[in-house]
Amino acid sequence: MDIYILRHGKAEESTSEGGDAARRLTKKGSEEILGVGLFLAAQDLEFDLIAASPLARAQETAAIIASVLEYKKKPASWDVLVPGSETDAVCHEISRHGKSSAILLVGHEPLLSSLISRIIAGTEDAGIAMTKGGLAKIRDVSFTQRPSGELHWLLTAKQMILWK
Repeated sequence: MDIYILRHGKAEESTSEGGDAARRLTKKGSEEILGVGLFLAAQDLEFDLIAASPLARAQETAAIIASVLEYKKKPASWDVLVPGSETDAVCHEISRHGKSSAILLVGHEPLLSSLISRIIAGTEDAGIAMTKGGLAKIRDVSFTQRPSGELHWLLTAKQMILWK
């Protein structure tokens, strides 16, 4: 299984109602995520599952990607992808979808960097930092003994947009 990990796009600093969970993407954030989606489409990627944190900015990010890729289902909402979650909980949720060949997860920092680190290095302190709109691909992910996989690439939104 390959796992793609995407940090949400740039979001509002604050919102008058709903607090952090209600923060939405800015216009620039939406445009960058559209560029990420076009990059993914150019790679001919198809996902068996797209799952996002229930926070507004992650849901918007997942919806933009799903639209660009013509993903037939509504992206799943996973509570384990909210800020402050444990990487083991995310790994457990991913492992429940073992028949999938490609999964896209959309969430927040520092959880996503810790998750990448946990899968590729077995520890959460490998020093990875995801930028807003950043995307990682981890190949050959397995959960047989401990989470393991190979970091294939880690790109910023700007790198993906310039790639065109």
